Amino acid sequence: MKSLSAGVLAGVLVLSAGCATPFRDVRTEETLRRSLVETVRRELAAPARAPDRTLTQRESSLEAFIRDMNLQTRVRELDALAGPQSWNFDAEHLPMGEDLQGQVVRTVGITLEDAIRLAVQNNLQVQFARLAPAVNEAQVQQAEAAFDWVFSASLEAERTRRPTADRGTSPLFLQERTRKEDSITFNSGFRRQLVTGGQFSVQHRFRYSELEESGFFSKPNPSHDMDTSLQFDLPLLRGFGSDVTLAEVRLAKNAEREAIALLKRDVIRIALETEREYWRLLQAHRDVLILKSLLDRGVEVFGQVRARSGLDADPAQVASASARVEERRANLISAQNLLRRSSDRLKVLINDPHLPVSGQVLLLPLNDAPDAPIVYSIADAIASAIEHRPEIDQAILSIDDATVRRLVADNRRLPQLDLRLQTRINALDRRLGGAYEESVDAQFIDFLVGLFFEQPIGNRSAEALFRQRSLEREQAVLSFKNTVQQVTLEVKNALDNAVTSYQLIEQRKIARLAAAETLRVLLTQKRTTGGFTIERLEVELNRQEGLANAERAEVQAMVDYNVSIAELHSAMGLLLERNRIRFVVPDNPGASRR
Repeated sequence: MKSLSAGVLAGVLVLSAGCATPFRDVRTEETLRRSLVETVRRELAAPARAPDRTLTQRESSLEAFIRDMNLQTRVRELDALAGPQSWNFDAEHLPMGEDLQGQVVRTVGITLEDAIRLAVQNNLQVQFARLAPAVNEAQVQQAEAAFDWVFSASLEAERTRRPTADRGTSPLFLQERTRKEDSITFNSGFRRQLVTGGQFSVQHRFRYSELEESGFFSKPNPSHDMDTSLQFDLPLLRGFGSDVTLAEVRLAKNAEREAIALLKRDVIRIALETEREYWRLLQAHRDVLILKSLLDRGVEVFGQVRARSGLDADPAQVASASARVEERRANLISAQNLLRRSSDRLKVLINDPHLPVSGQVLLLPLNDAPDAPIVYSIADAIASAIEHRPEIDQAILSIDDATVRRLVADNRRLPQLDLRLQTRINALDRRLGGAYEESVDAQFIDFLVGLFFEQPIGNRSAEALFRQRSLEREQAVLSFKNTVQQVTLEVKNALDNAVTSYQLIEQRKIARLAAAETLRVLLTQKRTTGGFTIERLEVELNRQEGLANAERAEVQAMVDYNVSIAELHSAMGLLLERNRIRFVVPDNPGASRR
């Protein structure tokens, strides 16, 4: 347990250290890291003082009850009277009547393993969630594309016919002149945003022109004018550094990781819902069998009551027995409806194309509910939950997102001071080749160095944004602590439910055997004496119902125990591993994910 706890703490340290940046407030980041670690330590402190591993125990012993009640020789008889060994599991004996199409109900058996496997593969909610990581992966590529090279080009053709006024050789009179120019201008270049926050660009401009202006002679004409420039812009304060420029990329990658965590959470949730529904289906199926047996016994007793209507049974007693039989028949009809509904809910979860929801095929469970004890450690269970639960990953990613946004907001409080460096090579010649030769010789070069400064007076917007981002990070930290606490509570509750349900199974079995014994004694007396009264028949109806209730309570305890074990593994984040399901997210969104 100590090594696992150390691994959890190390994971929190690594994830929280991932929030660090060259511009961070070291004291604030260290406080945040200590707060996260302390949250995990606090939740693991109390369980660490308990024994490492515990085996689930039962307060009462079935063997002791059988021995004390001298039932050793009658256990098989009692099991044949009520309980799993007395039920007929053959599908053709299932009392389900006709389906909605008026046909005999057809049944298909399904195992728990197949149900969970089909749900993880085919469930529509899981299929929808599978697309989210691919969507976020595309968004990561979009964010990274901001640093790709960009090519630009433009082509312009211009014809100018413009009259102008000029004094020419006369100081008193203006003379009208005509300026005619035809030109073609081509611009091309590359630019790239740098991770430092700056931008580098290479631009080339070529201009061909033919100029005709009355009274003037232009040389060279036609002309080939070109220049090539290299420019580097770099923010020195606001917007400087890879931590700021790569913030969107980092947020996009966090969003992708969060989508994967959400996918895992949804897969775990669907697997848990499927297992819950499977055990509910088993309970509904057992209810139908129990209530059918109860109805058959009631019909038999009602026939005996009606046969005594001329002896010691008055009309009220006959009507009472009839009402109880009809009540049992109504309960059986309701149980049949619950079985069909549970089957349909399981069909929706597994989404098997061979078992459409619109079909009338009834699913029946092939697995029985086991009641084997479990070995557990509350400290290991909590540590496992903190290590494997996707909600913990989401909470840590939320802290990282808030820290990135706070970093960007902190940088925006700085003044804007930008540096520009530029060099340009110029060339002009009558011939195109001559212009390029002159450009290669680099005889005419311009240099430019510039600084640009800007600072809002008061800087209120940037300061308010920084306060907002700081508060949002505090909220993210509190959310992380709350998530750890809620996860711990879920683990503890699930473990408590498992321990309690395990104890209840034994109690329910004892209650069922005791109820079976009371009915057996009454039936034995009825056979040995060869006679019975109407009062004894009413007692027999009561004991039949008591036995059926004990059977249903035993099934409920078994179902609760198996559901609580599934909920425990879900709370620990290990439900997929328990069902031998590998959680893999391939790059291709169309590929299957299991």
